[in-house]
Amino acid sequence: MLPPATALAATTTPIVEAALSTHKSKANPSAAAARARRKARARAQAAAAHQAEVDQVNALPIHHRHAAGIDVGSRSHWVGVGFAARDPSDRVREFPAHTDGLRALAACLHAHGVTTVALESSGVYWIPLYEPLESQGLEVLLVDPGYARQLKGRPKTDRRDAQWIYRLHSVGLLAAAFRPDGPTCVPRAYLRPRGNLVRYAGQHLQHLHKAPEQMNLKRNNVLSDLTGTTGRKIIRAILSGVRDPQRLAALRNYRRRATAAEVAQALTGSYRAEHLFALRQAFPAWQFSPGQPDAVDEQLQAQLAQMKRARPRPPRPPRRGPKANDPRFDVRAALYYVVGLDLTAIEGFGAGTALAVVSELGTDLSKFATVKHFGSWLGLCPQWHKTGGQVRSSRTRPGVNRVAAALRLAAHGLHHSPSALGAYYRRQKARLGAAAATTAAAPKLARLLYRALTTGLGYVRPTQAEYEARWRAQQIEALRRRARRLGLEVRAAGGAADG
Repeated sequence: MLPPATALAATTTPIVEAALSTHKSKANPSAAAARARRKARARAQAAAAHQAEVDQVNALPIHHRHAAGIDVGSRSHWVGVGFAARDPSDRVREFPAHTDGLRALAACLHAHGVTTVALESSGVYWIPLYEPLESQGLEVLLVDPGYARQLKGRPKTDRRDAQWIYRLHSVGLLAAAFRPDGPTCVPRAYLRPRGNLVRYAGQHLQHLHKAPEQMNLKRNNVLSDLTGTTGRKIIRAILSGVRDPQRLAALRNYRRRATAAEVAQALTGSYRAEHLFALRQAFPAWQFSPGQPDAVDEQLQAQLAQMKRARPRPPRPPRRGPKANDPRFDVRAALYYVVGLDLTAIEGFGAGTALAVVSELGTDLSKFATVKHFGSWLGLCPQWHKTGGQVRSSRTRPGVNRVAAALRLAAHGLHHSPSALGAYYRRQKARLGAAAATTAAAPKLARLLYRALTTGLGYVRPTQAEYEARWRAQQIEALRRRARRLGLEVRAAGGAADG
């Protein structure tokens, strides 16, 4: 700790120095003039740099003269309709995110003659803005935030982001993200929450199974399904206060193979208060969850019926029943009347997979110029990282794409398929492992899906024997090419030589 005199000196020194500096500036007018000249020179340099940026942008060929860029936010949206404007307050404005603010934003765009708008896909905040702008006839581009990111080292504000998005959009450097047509967005909005409801029901079921295990009730030995008739009766009895194992065993179904003594022995446990509370919380939650996807299925069925077109009757369905979490209506027939094809004929495609694909893509894939563009959007093609002539990585692009996830799930189910795709998957799995085989088979399914939706032709399933014969012929031809390069010849057993 400093002595009082030293502390006083340390405190008063900056004050004294500031006073002396002020006195010197007043006593020496030339120093103040020099500082003013430096500030003026800095302002002139900043203005020159800004003008250089403006001139550089103006030198680029303008593709969209009546464009605008919007920086989307939760509370407000910044709109930029010009970069080289003389009045920035008129060309870059902030609008509140409520409904009246969106109406004022649309009126501002029409007042400036804007015909095309680019905005970032920021969370879910872009949806209330995208839909009214599109309904008013504007061309709205939903842009990946990674494409419109500011350059490193530059200051970042909402106003500057709106200007930057406008700049990139006006010169045609922004690509719109894929968004299906309006009728397709409706079943997609139903199907995505349905998947969450199915997962929530599974979590509640796990909680329902966990509580009896904590009470040491070994129901797995005598009950195959806790949610069956006998299991529900026993749970209700426990929650109502019954603790006697004999009374609980008397609730068993007469078809059960386990005897009453075995059931009573398995239902003898420690009914602690905290475990009973967990069971009391999990059981009503599980009872409520399974019925929620059924309500969504009704909306899905009604929407697919509205998208139905006049088509002949669908072909005869294959002999396989629906899966546990599939919708409770004939998805295959409903999709056939919408698409005009039986997508479940493709190996690995079940009713749930076909519904997920159609709800995310729709029936029009014209936005993808080629099948390679489609595979790149899915993230199923290799992403090359090559430097110095060496390939550092060729992994697929990371990302969350629901169609790609559905195709990977379909590819994983090819293991037991007696077809060409099944033989290919098994061969790749033996060489590379299950994960790499799934990644290799998913692009093949993507190509089949693209050709089916773009050409309208049904899928013809090649057999496993045809695939193996073609693969054997390719291997023989490769051996002959290698032999010819070495000056040798390959002779088949009992056949003539080649080379």
